[in-house]
Amino acid sequence: MKQISILGCGWLGFPLAKRLLEKGNSVKGSTTSENKLSILKDSGINPFLVALESESVSESINDFLSESEILIIDIPPKLRTVDPSSEKKVFVEKIKNLIPFIEKSIVKKVLFVSSTSVYGDENDFITEETVPNPETESGKQLLLAENILLENKNFQTTILRFGGLIGEDRHPVKHLSGKENLENPDAPINLIHQNDCMGIIEAIINQSKWNEVFNAVAPFHPTREEYYTQKAKEQNLVLPKFSSEKSNIKKVISSGKIENVLSYQFNLENY
Repeated sequence: MKQISILGCGWLGFPLAKRLLEKGNSVKGSTTSENKLSILKDSGINPFLVALESESVSESINDFLSESEILIIDIPPKLRTVDPSSEKKVFVEKIKNLIPFIEKSIVKKVLFVSSTSVYGDENDFITEETVPNPETESGKQLLLAENILLENKNFQTTILRFGGLIGEDRHPVKHLSGKENLENPDAPINLIHQNDCMGIIEAIINQSKWNEVFNAVAPFHPTREEYYTQKAKEQNLVLPKFSSEKSNIKKVISSGKIENVLSYQFNLENY
């Protein structure tokens, strides 16, 4: 049994916590919502109210981290309202503020949930050896946060860069349905299902694969037009319409390292 703290029990963190509990681990989970504390507790998760800000961290952080050997950081940057021209790196500052508390705890393994948005669109085929070149503000700050964690010698960090997240309650086709003039019809999809997200995290923990960087995207890359048209048909949604005028992205993100190093098999039926 391992003692694991999950910072951020949201769309992925909450079901992940329950899955780790089912496998015999002891799990602490954090939320920023008081209303969710009882939900976590009722699921067997030791709940903590933790607010990670750019200038402060909740006092409960010490108890949240105590006795845990593994910390999973799964908090989204949420930078849509941040002025890109601002020098204030809000998400990066949050991670910087967290690090001294990790150093004071017994945590020696950190898994940081990141995103393939750290890569630019200029590459056709992307592996973990591809030099990141983020174009969005969230991608830029995620990359900075990754490096801060990787460079710290007080604990070992594994970076997990997820592609587009999908699940039973979450799918891009719902937002694309009925829209017209959608760009990049020939661009390959780079998605990962919630179940595979959890399976990969579990494999990293069970196999102690630390000080690694993994791109987590299913080895399934039909074009955007093919895939979302088919998904709209399956869900009886209005078909999206694509425009070929802007069609220059050919980015395919390889899952080869996860398949080879972790011997992980994706469940392509979910896609």
